[in-house]
Amino acid sequence: MKALDELTFDNRFARLGDAFSTHVLPEPLDEPRLVVASKAAMALLDLDPAVAETPVFAELFGGHKLWAEAEPRAMVYSGHQFGGYTPQLGDGRGLLLGEVYNEAGEHWDLHLKGAGMTPYSRMGDGRAVLRSSIREFLASEALHALGIPTSRALCVIGSSTPVWREKQERGAMVLRLAHSHIRFGHFEYFYYTKKPEQQAELAEHVLNLHYPECREQPEPYLAMFREIVERNAEMIAKWQAYGFCHGVMNTDNMSILGITFDFGPFAFLDDFDAHFICNHSDHEGRYSFSNQVPIGQWNLSALAQALTPFISVDALKEALGLYLPLYQAHYLDLMRRRLGLTTAEEDDQTLVEGLLKLMQNSGVDYTLFFRRLGDESATLAVARLRDDFVDMAGFDAWAERYKARVARDGDYTQEQRRERMHAVNPLYILRNYLAQNAIAAAEAGDYSEIRRLHEVLSKPFEEQAGMEQYAQRPPDWGKHLEISCSS
Repeated sequence: MKALDELTFDNRFARLGDAFSTHVLPEPLDEPRLVVASKAAMALLDLDPAVAETPVFAELFGGHKLWAEAEPRAMVYSGHQFGGYTPQLGDGRGLLLGEVYNEAGEHWDLHLKGAGMTPYSRMGDGRAVLRSSIREFLASEALHALGIPTSRALCVIGSSTPVWREKQERGAMVLRLAHSHIRFGHFEYFYYTKKPEQQAELAEHVLNLHYPECREQPEPYLAMFREIVERNAEMIAKWQAYGFCHGVMNTDNMSILGITFDFGPFAFLDDFDAHFICNHSDHEGRYSFSNQVPIGQWNLSALAQALTPFISVDALKEALGLYLPLYQAHYLDLMRRRLGLTTAEEDDQTLVEGLLKLMQNSGVDYTLFFRRLGDESATLAVARLRDDFVDMAGFDAWAERYKARVARDGDYTQEQRRERMHAVNPLYILRNYLAQNAIAAAEAGDYSEIRRLHEVLSKPFEEQAGMEQYAQRPPDWGKHLEISCSS
């Protein structure tokens, strides 16, 4: 394991030059202190977890110190926000400190959010507050534990720095890790500003560093776009299967690698509601839970437009046509496994849709239903779950179809069924009220709850002794928290 001064930097994005980013130093936080750190994320950099408790750790990720080899840069990009194009965005409060490569040969961006003003702050103060930093940290690590492609979060650093939002809050920084922070909006920026040389340089950068296997194909850029389509289809299928709502699927928040990042007003479903809107600012419901699938395609179309200098329109359309079938295949595969099925039948889609329709009308807890479905045999499980549904006759009809489907699936013991289902159906998820409880304690100076919650969520499929309160349905107030983009 390494100490903090033993990290090896290779700042590949910074070498693209000033057309792609601007050199900016972090603005230090007052009295930086460690709120929480992820040992699993630290391991990606080969860091000794003990260094998180040292003063220099908080100083480095609180903006007071910097490695000599780091080259902090604010990236420039644009994007479609709520469907409208914004010509210039960029890292308004984040900095790419540099790229570290580990002993496995992997490169990881060190991206510090809340690091102060940049040329792209657009009248903002460049700061992030403690509550949003905690939410991003918890979401990043929780999604990873669920098997959903995501950026990672190494730590949150708190401070005494005052920051004004709707009220005075405390500033914080969260260190995010990803193999790249390049977005759809990077390509849009150079396309719409008519800078073909820089756009070609960006395309070569992404192709060579992140999709090198596509170099072997007859049309490398087309192969890369197809891979981006597939990765996004798989990511969004997992969002839908696990009830995750991103909240702000602007093209500047979409990763070129097909990972979840830029966490804002996200939420996991409590009661199943296909029309759930997690973003208090999304008045039209553009980014509602059910709209995430078509919006994913819309965003890929926006990226395709920006790639027209490299790929023919017909080829782009053909690649985009893969999105929905790929999404459906990934989604149905995961939902079959969540139902305990090991084989595929033609009517499985109807079985899933019928269940979700019954859930929609009954306020059934989405996560706990699937977990409890695997606790016992199909016959006993549906009998116990029946009372959760308003339309009991409708559920009874569905249950008969489900039991018959399970009987046709194969011959296995109940213990095998439980083990297989519990491996894909989490007991613990990041519910908004759990995050809010951890935030309230942290704002009062008590970081024990966020650390405990982080530990619980790092093993979402394993029943953990003494942690029963984290697996309960939320109280009524916890289902109606309003989360906005303000952070």
